[in-house]
Amino acid sequence: MIAIATVDALAPADYLARFADVAEHSPWVAEAAAALRPHRSREAMIAAFETAMCAAPQARRLELIRAHPDLAGRAARAGAIAADSRKEQAGAGLDTLTDDEFARFTRMNDAYRTKFGFPFIFAVKGATKHQILAAFEARLPNDPAEEFETALAQIARIFRFRLEDRVSP
Repeated sequence: MIAIATVDALAPADYLARFADVAEHSPWVAEAAAALRPHRSREAMIAAFETAMCAAPQARRLELIRAHPDLAGRAARAGAIAADSRKEQAGAGLDTLTDDEFARFTRMNDAYRTKFGFPFIFAVKGATKHQILAAFEARLPNDPAEEFETALAQIARIFRFRLEDRVSP
């Protein structure tokens, strides 16, 4: 854990070294959040990450959404996803799915990606595989604009969880 006063004093390169991976394969979010310093509190830092994301053009936000792996997808099963994603998915039990459960996740991921053009985003920390599957089913009927905003809201929750794990209150 790092204190917020230390975060606020970091050189831009050191800030990026510590926080570039908070937004999945999208270090531009941390770079923009760093420019909003001083944060003065962990809550303000979390808000800076969300502000940076929301201020980006729609195409950049879509790239951010698309940078996330499928939940319990093939890449996750092969261990070829970011360390935070791997830890979060394991915490939700997605690393111990049966073959039938994996097949169901694959069908849901494919249906979602076909409909919306991006992966299903769900902040899995504290959730179970059953809750995640229920969210898939609840969100598949959404319209694309609504689901785009829901994906961004879930990414903001991911920012919160990841920063709460790294920055002291």
